[in-house]
Amino acid sequence: MVHFMKPTPLVQKKFITPGVILLILLAVNGLAFLAGRFLFGIGGVTNLNNQYPWGIWIGVDVAAGVALAAGGFTTAALGHLMHREQYHALVRPALLTAMLGYTFVALGVCIDIGRYYYIWHPLIMWNGNSALFEVGICVMIYMNVLYIEFLPVVTERFIGRVTMKGFLTRFNKPVDKLLRALDRGLSKVMFIFIIAGVVLSTLHQSSLGTLMVIAGPKMHPLWQTPVLPLLFLLSAIAVGFPMVIFESMIAARSFGLKPEMETLSKLGRMIAPILGIYLAFKIGDMFIRETFVYLTTFNTASVLFMIEVFVGVVLPLRMFLSRSVLKSPVMLFIAASLVVFGVLLNRINNFVVAYTPPYSFGSYFPSIGEISVTVGFVSILVLLYRAAVMIFPVISVPDKSLSSKAKYTIRG
Repeated sequence: MVHFMKPTPLVQKKFITPGVILLILLAVNGLAFLAGRFLFGIGGVTNLNNQYPWGIWIGVDVAAGVALAAGGFTTAALGHLMHREQYHALVRPALLTAMLGYTFVALGVCIDIGRYYYIWHPLIMWNGNSALFEVGICVMIYMNVLYIEFLPVVTERFIGRVTMKGFLTRFNKPVDKLLRALDRGLSKVMFIFIIAGVVLSTLHQSSLGTLMVIAGPKMHPLWQTPVLPLLFLLSAIAVGFPMVIFESMIAARSFGLKPEMETLSKLGRMIAPILGIYLAFKIGDMFIRETFVYLTTFNTASVLFMIEVFVGVVLPLRMFLSRSVLKSPVMLFIAASLVVFGVLLNRINNFVVAYTPPYSFGSYFPSIGEISVTVGFVSILVLLYRAAVMIFPVISVPDKSLSSKAKYTIRG
């Protein structure tokens, strides 16, 4: 675990900007439709029905959200388990993104199920034969693990800075002692939670694919395969580092910081081999099952499959093999964005496009309410990320009080 001998400088920027105002409006719009969902039922704001029981709230908010939060466990494994010290600066932002992402995944599950007030049932009514139960339990435990992993950031922020006023003054010293004791205790056991987080992530990332294997003939053959759990796991691992680059670049631009290109370029060199492994399994599986014949038919499924593979995997794979791309902030961001887009489209394809129940009447397309809630959730997530970065020492900021040769002082 990494501790800073001197409190890490915080981001000094105004919270309210024109972009933030737009995000607030989108968030309020989403919350309004969310209120309608709880007041009038799930059918009041969605196009879901008995034939199509799930839509983008599962495909995007849950399945894609879990995949795109994979940067948390991949960077934790790289920085802590593999002891690659040069990547420690990327661990905290990735951890924050994963923590917020999994929180909204849990909220997405809650609003998508009809009887949301029974969301606690898996905690009591265990069913070890259910893939969905495994996903739910692992996501819930991992979300708590993420919050525990974030606690050292909280203790670093407030140790020696507890200055409550008024009648609460008497609690300043006890709270500070508690924070120091918590920090010492966490430093001794944090490796357990880091290992648990990596293990839990590999379990539920693959089990999401198991859910669609169970769907059987309801899924289009281009995506229905017995190795779908493996493909889900590999794609989650493949998008982990690109998501870190994507988030780091946007955060740097938003807060007027210089991108950490030296670290991000090194991280980018690892992405091509991982993408290559994922592509090999995906294309190999397609040829073994001979599902490439479905690409000869021009329809929505074949077009989206081709976009998913070529735009989301092949093109960024080629880009990450280029030294000029790895050295260019713009090109590196584009390459990472393509991988993020590809995995997002993959989850939408699996959970929405490929899913066609028998005897269905018509087709599913998300309603304005569904889209608004999803956009609102993303907006709230970005707002919370911005607030957290400005409150807690998450992003590495140059300390102007130190010399240029010793801006960051870190002890293991």
